[in-house]
Amino acid sequence: MSTQGIKTVLHPVTDLAAAKAVYTALLGVEPQADAPYYVGYDAEGQHIGLVPNGAQQGMTGPVTYWHVGDIEAKLAEVTAAGAKVKDEPKDVGNGRLVATFTDADGNVLGLLQDAQS
Repeated sequence: MSTQGIKTVLHPVTDLAAAKAVYTALLGVEPQADAPYYVGYDAEGQHIGLVPNGAQQGMTGPVTYWHVGDIEAKLAEVTAAGAKVKDEPKDVGNGRLVATFTDADGNVLGLLQDAQS
């Protein structure tokens, strides 16, 4: 099963206000989601998110999220190929499911499935 590509990248940040200033300047748009626990931008077909204290949540760097139509099937496919599940699929709101796994080198990769219509 193919993916829909990388459309979401989450960045762990320690200073949300400072990061927000830099990413707003870089992307040239104001954030669409702006809360103390998450700031998110939609720019040119991508979603860029800032996660305060992401390192404390196990984020060692930016995490790319591959969009898929069936998160369970894709997770089964990558684990059968040798990946290890880091975070099982969970609903993060409005039916959107996310999960993370590690590849053979320990790189963290994400899967994202939007709610089925």
